[in-house]
Amino acid sequence: MGQNNPVSNQEVSFSKDLMPTRQEDRKWKVGNYFSLWMGAVHNVPSYLTIGGFFALGLSIGQVFWAIMIAAVILGAILVLGGHAGAKFGVPTSMLLRTSFGQRGAIVPGIIRGVIAAIMWFGFQTYAGSLAVTILIGEFWPAFLNLGGGWNLFGLHLPGLISFLLFWSINILFVYGGMGVLGKFTNILSPIIYIVFGGMAIWAVRLAGGITPILHYTAKGIEGNSVLVFIACVSALLATWASLAVSVSDFTREAKSQKDQTIGQIAGVILTYLLFAFASIAVIVGSEIAFGTPIWNVLDVVDKFDSKFAIAVSVITICLTTLSVNITGNIIPAGYQLATLFPKRLNFKTGALIAAVVGILIMPWKLMENPTSIFTFLGIMGGLLSPVLGIMLAQYFVIAKKEINIKDLYSANGMYRYRNGFNIPALVTTAIAGVISLIGQFVPVFKPLYDMSFFTGTITAFILYILFAKTGMSKINITGHSEDRLKEIS
Repeated sequence: MGQNNPVSNQEVSFSKDLMPTRQEDRKWKVGNYFSLWMGAVHNVPSYLTIGGFFALGLSIGQVFWAIMIAAVILGAILVLGGHAGAKFGVPTSMLLRTSFGQRGAIVPGIIRGVIAAIMWFGFQTYAGSLAVTILIGEFWPAFLNLGGGWNLFGLHLPGLISFLLFWSINILFVYGGMGVLGKFTNILSPIIYIVFGGMAIWAVRLAGGITPILHYTAKGIEGNSVLVFIACVSALLATWASLAVSVSDFTREAKSQKDQTIGQIAGVILTYLLFAFASIAVIVGSEIAFGTPIWNVLDVVDKFDSKFAIAVSVITICLTTLSVNITGNIIPAGYQLATLFPKRLNFKTGALIAAVVGILIMPWKLMENPTSIFTFLGIMGGLLSPVLGIMLAQYFVIAKKEINIKDLYSANGMYRYRNGFNIPALVTTAIAGVISLIGQFVPVFKPLYDMSFFTGTITAFILYILFAKTGMSKINITGHSEDRLKEIS
């Protein structure tokens, strides 16, 4: 869409991090992708979300199938979204240019890679630091009283120490590179199954066996609504909007398309299967035993009577938070900042800047009001799902799974569009974003907002294709993946 400029040999200087990953440098296999997203599934916010489903009145069966349907859809989206990364080896920040133009890509890039990533990095770092505080306090009780009443904008000394400690661990993994991250997720995988599987067993015993849990009846009144069920599936998918957009940052490391396909589908579905059993058992089992459901896994850990069990569980929760924070936030932010300033920043310096900003926004203050956080995430999801829809439409329908790599890294190639902007993509983002979010402000459209992930993705996918087919603009994407390294060298 936009004018089809002739290919130019004038190329822009990019850091090595943004160049296509060479085939011989791609090391990730099925196992890496199988374990990649476990931290994004097993974390505190995810369990709180499932607790919300029960509060709406969904039955155990409805909650289970909402989780598993979301898992199947998510697996397909991650594989499709990661196809271009695995085929061409380009990061998401560069891939956005094929849909939005060289300059237009800044808009979704900033939304996803700067605003959402940095804000959520701060939130997750603070959440992880709470677990660190619990762990240190369990073995060194005096730690919790350090500094007396001193605080930094509301954060007391023990909390500040834990925050900076957990923040530093995140940075060490960034500087370790993708190879270290791949090994880390492989090690984390069996630990997650042991710890969260153990929590499920503990909850079943607490409830007096599996039978009382299976016969549990929710107290809500909305469980039979199809719209409520679809909204719950959408809510699970909406938490993945950012990761779905940036999945090529990881699939560019794949040894083959088959590795990322099998690894992601199997990993997501099996991880969510464990999550479904663990979350349902913990939430329902605790309500049966105590009369009140426990939605926060940290509160579950607090009820263990073994220091060893507490230590292993809290460390695992810290590691899952670390995993999702690196994969979902700091890596996209690093790549995006490097793309915005290609001559001055590389991935690691961009990630470091993003991490520092993650401290400056003082996430502990922002998290004092949970409503504002969920509103922020809802808005980000409503804006990012259209970006996902456009990217899928561009790559699979318009471009027929081809990208002209030489033009992608050139100043005046076909992805320049009109003065660097692909107007139809930007217009589609605005229209689909408004349709996704309007229900938050106009009650009659609330169902659209409740299903914002589906609303934004499907609306944008259809609109973008219509703009292309109705002659609003014309795109002719050519080029072959096997020539990409030769073309830009």
